Amino acid sequence: MKDERGMRLVFASNNAHKLSEVRAMVPAGVEVLSLKEIGFDQEIDETGTTLAENSRIKADTVAAYISSQPSSIRHQIDGVFADDTGLEIDALGGKPGVYTARWYLMCDNRCAKGDEKISGSPLHDEMMIFKANRAKALRELAGESNRDCHFKTVITLITNNQECQVEGIVRGRIAEAEYGEGGFGYDPIFIPEGYDKTFGELPAEVKNSISHRAKALTELVKLLKA
Repeated sequence: MKDERGMRLVFASNNAHKLSEVRAMVPAGVEVLSLKEIGFDQEIDETGTTLAENSRIKADTVAAYISSQPSSIRHQIDGVFADDTGLEIDALGGKPGVYTARWYLMCDNRCAKGDEKISGSPLHDEMMIFKANRAKALRELAGESNRDCHFKTVITLITNNQECQVEGIVRGRIAEAEYGEGGFGYDPIFIPEGYDKTFGELPAEVKNSISHRAKALTELVKLLKA
């Protein structure tokens, strides 16, 4: 798996923010390719009911695609990994969980008594999706004193026809409003435990050292070095 060119892994994502974080965290000698860079343009249907299931679905789908490519391409790739991340808010019974990325589409907790119903049309602009998700989180917690939550990332790695999973968790709380313009997703409203600033306010190097994705990637690196 390792040779003079190092290791080349496909990250099952085209999210520029995630790619930037991952590439900053992997050790020297590991090249991370995006789905676009390998010509993968399919929509992956995340039908899992847990983060672990969705992570596995993405990794398996991309691994199958790579296996279908000519040997000249397959032999240049050492493996694939995929992540699935969820925000779990204590006062909301662990929501949004697997719906984290598209939570804005779900009917508000109060109007549907917790029943996850589609309440709007999908947005196609990434920044607008991020904004809508944050707005929903603040709306759902309006007047709530318990704002404790945690982010969890599960990574599935497939190399040499073997599959394994690692995870990372960071606890914190949801802020009363948005603060900072850094990061992405829920970062401007998530205050990690032990800090008084959101991920949106903290320097990238600080976030990348304590985040859920950083912790999961630390475990992933251990596997790559094994």
